[in-house]
Amino acid sequence: MRAVQYRTIGSGPEVVDVPTPEPGPGEVRLRVTAAGLCHSDWFVMDLPEEQYAYGLPLTLGHEGAGVVDALGDGVSGVAVGDAVAVYGPWGCGLCHACARGAENYCPRAAGLGIAPPGLGAPGALAEYLIVDDVRHLVPLGDLDPVASVSLTDAGLTPYHAIVSSLDALPAGSTAVVIGAGGLGHVGIQVLRAITGARVVALDISDEKLDLAREVGAHEVLRSDESAVEAIRSMTGGVGAQAVFDFVGAPPTLEISRRTVALDGVVQIVGIGGGVLPTGFFSTPFGASVRAPYWGTRTEFMEVLDLARTGAVHVEVERYGMDQAVEAYRRLHAGEVRGRAVVVPGE
Repeated sequence: MRAVQYRTIGSGPEVVDVPTPEPGPGEVRLRVTAAGLCHSDWFVMDLPEEQYAYGLPLTLGHEGAGVVDALGDGVSGVAVGDAVAVYGPWGCGLCHACARGAENYCPRAAGLGIAPPGLGAPGALAEYLIVDDVRHLVPLGDLDPVASVSLTDAGLTPYHAIVSSLDALPAGSTAVVIGAGGLGHVGIQVLRAITGARVVALDISDEKLDLAREVGAHEVLRSDESAVEAIRSMTGGVGAQAVFDFVGAPPTLEISRRTVALDGVVQIVGIGGGVLPTGFFSTPFGASVRAPYWGTRTEFMEVLDLARTGAVHVEVERYGMDQAVEAYRRLHAGEVRGRAVVVPGE
């Protein structure tokens, strides 16, 4: 089968031929119908050798959807032909976190060598994908896999961050979204769907600010020094009750620090390398700073339910397998509108 792999430290992705995997006991094989690309893939590929810990060669792709193709011994609950999406942050399945569906916070996974697909385990950017357990499959129903696959991360991650901040976002509150790209443009829609907040979107790209308006932002601002004063002005000097930083770079974290309100919350979702100091002489009294990771299985089901109602959608650029390297180049250059999705059959 063909797959998109990272094979050499310091090099980019490659399209290669590899053996088609067979499911072992308890495993499920999917014929992949769609696989999403993510900036975190480039984060992994940009790591120096001494920091890289994902194994080589690595089949990329932690956003996956497919049709059940083969079942390992002992598998029940799904049937060949079922259309499913893959819940990515795999845990041990036995601890307190996993028991409540929060496998994204499993404390045992790393020690047991359990890794998400595309981030240690072979990923979805291939014609076939092995999923370790049926609990990591969620029915897609009549949802289009190409339109929906990015919800496995670009939908779930902002949803998780926003749900954990709901107490800060009653009617009349203000939420700031920094970065209106792949995750941010979905975060804006989630905020509009489940909160009463006024949504202010920031970006350095006019095209992404246009996208932010299209998907429901009440206000859009350039992500620069002027944004702080503008947000303070529109909130009567109070600031934003919640700031969702989908970039995570030092300049955007500084905007987050200076715009969050007293007793507000900053959610650092992006992995742009910034660090935000907190304390009496940095962040406002009562403000919390959180670095959320992915989301729970229950939250993933809720995101798909929002998509079914039309409340949330992902702007998608579609590519064939042979175009995957170019798709990654465009992603790295900031040229993708929304998310890039590879369709292996094309």
